[in-house]
Amino acid sequence: MEQPEYVRRLLDAYRATPGTTGMVRRADRLLAAQLHERGVPLEAVESALTLAVARRMARPDDAPPLGTIRSLAYFSPVIEEVLETQPSLEYFQHLRSRLAKLPSNL
Repeated sequence: MEQPEYVRRLLDAYRATPGTTGMVRRADRLLAAQLHERGVPLEAVESALTLAVARRMARPDDAPPLGTIRSLAYFSPVIEEVLETQPSLEYFQHLRSRLAKLPSNL
């Protein structure tokens, strides 16, 4: 996939991720381009977004609320984790189906 398409798709996924501002900044575009240059599969980034959201939502009910995610860089450690551990696609399909069943206001 060419870099412009990769960056567009990655940023669209980031924008749609629950808990983010839904806005893209210059630094986000630069990070997306760097991920493309490194050859990071788009599926790995999308999986990392899913995993991070699932972890944020799995907090105890009495935990203080988390702030809004304002940068794609927030997900960098999880992207690296996904690349290193390479969890199964079935695991992420399971997470996505669980997240889809949650109320949209979370």
